[in-house]
Amino acid sequence: MDSLRMIENWPVPNAAATVVVRADGEAPAVAGSHGPTGDRFALASVTKPLTAYATLIAVEEGAVELDEPAGPGGSTVRHLLAHTSGLAFDEDRPMAEPGTRRVYSNAGFEALGDHLAKVTEIPFPQYLREAVLQPLGMTATELPGSPAKDAVSTADDLTRFAAELLAPRLLAPATLEEATSVVFPGLKGVLPGYGHQSPNDWGLGFEIRDGKSPHWTGASSSPRTFGHFGQSGTFLWVDPDAGAACVALTDRDFGQWAVDAWPPFTDAVLAELR
Repeated sequence: MDSLRMIENWPVPNAAATVVVRADGEAPAVAGSHGPTGDRFALASVTKPLTAYATLIAVEEGAVELDEPAGPGGSTVRHLLAHTSGLAFDEDRPMAEPGTRRVYSNAGFEALGDHLAKVTEIPFPQYLREAVLQPLGMTATELPGSPAKDAVSTADDLTRFAAELLAPRLLAPATLEEATSVVFPGLKGVLPGYGHQSPNDWGLGFEIRDGKSPHWTGASSSPRTFGHFGQSGTFLWVDPDAGAACVALTDRDFGQWAVDAWPPFTDAVLAELR
């Protein structure tokens, strides 16, 4: 895909990108890739969708329930996944009552990882590996630390995860549909890097584009687009209306360069797919 060559002009030392597509009734397939797709990059908050997926598998296995208490103030697994637990960004400190505000929280995902480890009696990195990474063949991906931000992976591995998000095999389609639909609708909050959003819509571990502006996806991205970006200059989005997903990994921290580069890149990818 010619559009992927745009990453050559990004002001970053290294970048890799892939696109996955799925036609109706067909298995997802790689439409294009560019850059060192086998090199490992720090994912930062693109770790969160992986953690969320492992949590949803635990829900389907009956190890946890979405509405069981898992954090401070009676906040539940659902609250933690949807950034509505009220926990501060990087502190184990409540800032709001559960379910009342969208407070983006690394601490919430760390509480979630601790809760899963407690109820399953399996360290969370091991649970993630056994539930998600191994079944998808993501052999280059590991979680050496926080379930909110410390995973490392390759574009090739995340392409496998993107394909799973387009056509789930590890989860029931209805579970993924719930996870990528708005949870606790109407809540306001700050989208890191993009300011206050009203509403600041999220699913269960996945940010949902809806009508947010400004945003890190493209002007032509459908409102149903979901995914995540990371402070390490990484993103993964899935656009169900386009039947496509895109992964981009870099080794330069998120900043104005990404604000400027990512939306036109996404629009070019979607235009080429059309």
